[in-house]
Amino acid sequence: MTEKKPSLSSSLALLPTRLWVGLLRLLVRLPYSTQLILGKWVGLGLYFLARDRRNVTEVNVRLCFPELNSEQQKQYVRDIFINNGIGIFEAAMSWWAPDAWFKDRVTLTGTEHLEEALAEGKGVILLGAHFSTLDIGGLLFSYYYPVDAMYRKNNNPLLEDVITQGRLRFFKSAIERSDIRTVIRNLRKNHIIWYAPDQDFGLHQSVFAPFFGVPAATITATSRMVKLNGSPILMLAQHRTPDNRYELEIFPILRPFPTGDDVQDATLINAEIEKAIRKDPTQYMWVHRRFKSHPKGKNYLYKKS
Repeated sequence: MTEKKPSLSSSLALLPTRLWVGLLRLLVRLPYSTQLILGKWVGLGLYFLARDRRNVTEVNVRLCFPELNSEQQKQYVRDIFINNGIGIFEAAMSWWAPDAWFKDRVTLTGTEHLEEALAEGKGVILLGAHFSTLDIGGLLFSYYYPVDAMYRKNNNPLLEDVITQGRLRFFKSAIERSDIRTVIRNLRKNHIIWYAPDQDFGLHQSVFAPFFGVPAATITATSRMVKLNGSPILMLAQHRTPDNRYELEIFPILRPFPTGDDVQDATLINAEIEKAIRKDPTQYMWVHRRFKSHPKGKNYLYKKS
């Protein structure tokens, strides 16, 4: 049986993605400092052009940082777009740039907590979050420990292939988030599983728990995963410093967890993620609809008045 060839329409639909990926692969040849500058300008361009995403970001910042005045909130939003623009180039560098660019740019602390967790022999669930430094953080962490990553499949098949192949450069394996059997099998081999439960996947198998003081739909799968193998769970924070180095910090094991109460578990998880984000709030992907689910209807908080 011959493999079905992609249709002309599907090939044309993927053309912008092919061009963007090709451009990124060329730009990754530029010096690291130049790419950071380009990323800043891409971020500023998106700030002015991506109005819907800017609205989402403005709402998130207003909800989560009420202690800031309006000017400070505006600066946060601008900086968030800049960091997300830089993050595009950091992701590309993590997939294709030479390792030598980064090995002297990273500091990892808290390894004693991870060693304590690994000593239990039940594998480790390493909590992550959607920082703008997401992929570069994975590369940098892999210099110290082998790690498997859970991920959500991309709807764009070309991007799915590019991202997965790029991440396999530094992850031992990339596991689609619905493949729990593989996750449990790898935990039983005492693997480290990187897992980011910080997005709103709807109300199915979720509970409302505070995130920066705002009720957020938070998946309960984290508790179930820990229960299945009794694996310890702990947070990995990551951010780029003002001198363009990277700091990774492993938090202490989260105990007791699970507590037997899904809302309490979700609250504990969100608190760890919030603590990591507060190291530099503008390096988090606030462009996502973290509060999409709402008792008054989907995207209620993001509707423009």
